[in-house]
Amino acid sequence: MADDLSRLAHWAAPLMAGLSVPRRRAAMVQIATYMRRSNAQRIAEQRNPDGSGYEPRKPRLRAKKGKIRRTMFEKLRQAKHLKKSATAASAVLTIAGRSARIARVHQLGLRDKVDWRRPNSPSVTYPRRELLGFTEADVDAITDILLQHINAGA
Repeated sequence: MADDLSRLAHWAAPLMAGLSVPRRRAAMVQIATYMRRSNAQRIAEQRNPDGSGYEPRKPRLRAKKGKIRRTMFEKLRQAKHLKKSATAASAVLTIAGRSARIARVHQLGLRDKVDWRRPNSPSVTYPRRELLGFTEADVDAITDILLQHINAGA
């Protein structure tokens, strides 16, 4: 996937250089918006960028009765946590604030405490669940967005 993105970058760079700075920035804003929407939808479907499903949560030992459990990463999908930014040279999608710690542990499959606020909390190795990433459809959509802006600017 990284290879597709680098080929797209090499292909689009000379074409984008011919556009004015405001038009390049507009293209990057549109790409960042698309990527936020695409990643939020994928997180809701609990899918990795390669199409495989997230590894399911382990069952709780003591589940509270009558409590409806939310889907995994429900709040991380909100625009409040999934931040986008764009300049004439780049489009960036990040997970901001305290949520970044949780996202990093799951994105990379790291070891962390179950409750980081308690010193005696047990440590667990979390399975890798890629929250941010590119799919083949994303690369195609980014190509289309760039072509629209190049054609409109020519």
